[in-house]
Amino acid sequence: KIEEIKDFLLIARWKDTKPVEIKKNKDNVKFKVRCTLLITGKEKAEKLKQPLPPGLLVKELK
Repeated sequence: KIEEIKDFLLIARWKDTKPVEIKKNKDNVKFKVRCTLLITGKEKAEKLKQPLPPGLLVKELK
């Protein structure tokens, strides 16, 4: 589990990174690459999608 957004973005930029899985619940949003980042705000989660690398696939799960 990752606590810092900066650490998550660094891992997401690695060359061998697999697609990002985004799981939305009513209370929080989980971003999974190799590790999990838990975000408790919908607006904050939407802002985090923007700086993800452009070539990285994003899977949204519900």
